[in-house]
Amino acid sequence: MKYTSKDKAIVLLSDGTIFHGKSVGIKGTTTGEICFNTGVTGYQEIFTDPSYFGQIMLSTVAHIGNYGVHNDEVDSDGIKISGLVCKNFSKDFSRPDADGSLYDYFEKKNLVAVSDVDTRALVSYIRDNGAMNAVISTDGKSIEELKEILAAVPNMNGLELASAVSTKEPYFYGDENATYKVAALDFGIKTNILRCLAARDCYVKVYPYNATLEDLNSFNPDGYFLSNGPGDPQPLTQVIETAKDIIATDKPVFGICLGHQIIALSQGVNTYKMFNGHRGINHPIMNAVSGKGEITSQNHGFAVVREEVEQNPNLEITHYHLNDNTVAGIRLKDKQVFSVQYHPESSPGPNDSKYLFDEFVSYMKEQKGA
Repeated sequence: MKYTSKDKAIVLLSDGTIFHGKSVGIKGTTTGEICFNTGVTGYQEIFTDPSYFGQIMLSTVAHIGNYGVHNDEVDSDGIKISGLVCKNFSKDFSRPDADGSLYDYFEKKNLVAVSDVDTRALVSYIRDNGAMNAVISTDGKSIEELKEILAAVPNMNGLELASAVSTKEPYFYGDENATYKVAALDFGIKTNILRCLAARDCYVKVYPYNATLEDLNSFNPDGYFLSNGPGDPQPLTQVIETAKDIIATDKPVFGICLGHQIIALSQGVNTYKMFNGHRGINHPIMNAVSGKGEITSQNHGFAVVREEVEQNPNLEITHYHLNDNTVAGIRLKDKQVFSVQYHPESSPGPNDSKYLFDEFVSYMKEQKGA
């Protein structure tokens, strides 16, 4: 049975606050940590980003679905968000080369979406009260039923999710005759990261999140990559030990987001869950090395403790967020190991930070020429 926009929908937050909306037409109930993204474009890349696994996406842009979906604009093997909350959901689309509507895309995956919500009020509430778990429902469940469902949802703090989105078996990406070989640990790697590496003459072998250094070295890589991903990094104790082993090889290492946090943890620096996190495509970053500012794409709810980086004699802060001074990039002083807490592959977002891939390749070039 296909539901219509006349069907009522509920957004229930874990503190008991209720927002009302309408179903976009897909019946169901879903849960997750509710978070908001301020990007005005790139919704398909956001919905397929594995870093959003286990989260309900709240969009601040007024219109969702208006340009449809395209097969080239996915960042994984499918939708990764738990559900969507938005203001206006369009089943019609205007882009001539779109491969279909967002509604059909959602319907195939039975993804629950709620529209006609006062998203400005909901975003303001989350900004004031912090990220929290929520349940959205379009199938007529009572508030009491939804409260029971929501009570069983685990807190994101302490939740390991990388294993849920990582590849189960190793696979290759790029040209096998490329100059550089990169071994990538997949905690939820985005496809555009692989595209950026392949475009720079890299042949990538992507490994499951729990692969050992021995597994990675069977590829005889020139460098190692630690990917983005969802959840809390601290429960990944085995991965943190593997990161120590990787760094000890003295080969170049590049980490993004969750990979950045794991590199920090491997050096004795703790992480913490942020009040709201950073999610959008216009976040201002200062490059402390070059003195230049960058506009960046970000998606994270955890961060590295700045004071502990500053007190660590082996680490240097290379980038910081201009809105709140949180750590946005680090590097080891005596090794070619660096990481950032944002998305230089810009999917979606600006291209200001793509030079980081070039820097990684330059390190591998230097080592191969040594």
